[in-house]
Amino acid sequence: MIGAHDFLPPELLGAQRPCLLVVDDEPLNVQALYTVFAKDCQVLVATDGESALALCARRQPDLVLLDIGLPGIDGFEVCRRLQSQPETRGIPVIFVTARDDADAETQGLSCGAVDFIVKPIHPAIVRARVRTHLTLKLQGDLLRQMVFVDGLTGVHNRRFFDERLDAEWGRALRNRTPLSLLMVDIDHFKRFNDQLGHQSGDQRLRQVAEVLRRCIRRTSDVVARYGGEEFACVLPDSEPEAVMLLGRMIVERVREDSGHLDPNHPSTVSVGVACKPADFAPRDGSYQDLLALADSQLYAAKAGGRNTLRGRVMGQTESLPLPSLSLAGG
Repeated sequence: MIGAHDFLPPELLGAQRPCLLVVDDEPLNVQALYTVFAKDCQVLVATDGESALALCARRQPDLVLLDIGLPGIDGFEVCRRLQSQPETRGIPVIFVTARDDADAETQGLSCGAVDFIVKPIHPAIVRARVRTHLTLKLQGDLLRQMVFVDGLTGVHNRRFFDERLDAEWGRALRNRTPLSLLMVDIDHFKRFNDQLGHQSGDQRLRQVAEVLRRCIRRTSDVVARYGGEEFACVLPDSEPEAVMLLGRMIVERVREDSGHLDPNHPSTVSVGVACKPADFAPRDGSYQDLLALADSQLYAAKAGGRNTLRGRVMGQTESLPLPSLSLAGG
């Protein structure tokens, strides 16, 4: 990353360059901003408001450089819509515009923008302002990660799960895509704690969390500790058959891994699966209903003997079929 150590503090540099979205319908303006930031950042481009909103929903850049005068909806409305959605309201917006009147600047900042730059741009000033707001954004992201992580297992905590499930439910309804949820509970965990002590119980929680991390690898998926010995996984764009197969994999790998680590005290898990189909209508339920369905399926798995899974699709009465999977020797 040439020059990146001069652009952002070293402690904020990760494996990926910061991502900027330039929203402007004038090619010369786009080229000018691209030239300023291409060395240090990944630069995306949108030439109208609707495209910018769609790109932010899919990609969520680290910062948006936004013109006011755009085809279709203007920059003010783009900023307002970004601020209205949970998944995009944390993206800082800087207006870069030819309008230099106080009313435009006031309106832009009132919409939620963090800064207002008047064209023609001065590269050094634009770089300095973007650097400041990127630094604040990345520092905030690090703090939020610390707030949203379970200290014992290292996966996300209940607070993060609740916020993410709400956001993913809204996204799935808008995009008409499926959304699935797994609830995972360690069987007879209280008895395990009573027999071997809480330190062993803590170690078993970490082992199960590690199995979930290994099984659930997509960056869009969320693994969280729901509470006690229970975990929850949010799986956007996941079809029921694939989620049931994933649940079966988790059941078998927890049993096998715990048996290898402690043959005298193996653990098993029960898994409940709930799926929102792509064509689900908002009037037919909410994300709380998805959560309640997953919890009921978890209860059914435990009632059915534990060390297994049960699943259902919202709006359907029949249970999802159990997939066959064997990890023996694998």
